[in-house]
Amino acid sequence: QVQLVESGGGSVQDGGSLRLSCAASGYTVSNYCMAWFRQAPGKEREGVAAIDRYGMTAYADSVKGRFTISKDNAKDTLYLQMNSLKPEDTAMYYCASVRSVYCSVRLESYVYNYWGQGTQVTVSS
Repeated sequence: QVQLVESGGGSVQDGGSLRLSCAASGYTVSNYCMAWFRQAPGKEREGVAAIDRYGMTAYADSVKGRFTISKDNAKDTLYLQMNSLKPEDTAMYYCASVRSVYCSVRLESYVYNYWGQGTQVTVSS
């Protein structure tokens, strides 16, 4: 059974940094594409960053140059390093993964099969 558990969220000031983690169990992160999504109150879920099994990445325009997605294959953990945070980054952040090894770097939510419960990020001005 695949389980994804996010951690690392919290409250920071405008311009601060956070690192989110997503620990996977029943799943080998090195073999699959994974991604981070976020959803703010009253808004649709949006893709933030994705990474494939070869380390190729994709980012939403709103976070390029500020966020970095990475994987630690030995720990089966996905990360999202978030720097220069802005109030508009405030949202619940979710990690997601696919079921098939045949995947590509995508930011559309329908591509992903497994989801974590989310971790809240709040950025105050």
